[in-house]
Amino acid sequence: MNYHVIYDGKCNLCSNLVQLLETLDQGQLFDYTPMQDEAALKEFGITAQDCEMGMILIDANSPERRWQGSAAAEEIGNLLPLGDIFIAAYRAMPGVKWMGDRVYEQMRDNRYSWFGKRSSTYQSAYPIGCNATKSP
Repeated sequence: MNYHVIYDGKCNLCSNLVQLLETLDQGQLFDYTPMQDEAALKEFGITAQDCEMGMILIDANSPERRWQGSAAAEEIGNLLPLGDIFIAAYRAMPGVKWMGDRVYEQMRDNRYSWFGKRSSTYQSAYPIGCNATKSP
């Protein structure tokens, strides 16, 4: 795995999107930890306050390379097969990226009231540190 995704494991939308990404990626490129896992966050020097700005994507090979919020969502999309084409088009359309950033902020700030809050934290099938093997 090359990238760590830190997501809100209590948020229904976030957990469902992680499950979709797990299905698409099968642990090949991404592994995951919920932002409720304080021990894992501490390993990356991330605080609960840092997580208030949205999901975080960390390059496992260069941990100083990080994306957060809508930038993390874009980078995840960019890393998926053929995703770079869609992300390039999204970024090229005047005003669309600005609007996407504002929509992300609204969804982030209202996620529990709009999408609901889970009673338990979603734990990924591909947690950070798992040894998923790449298929041939």
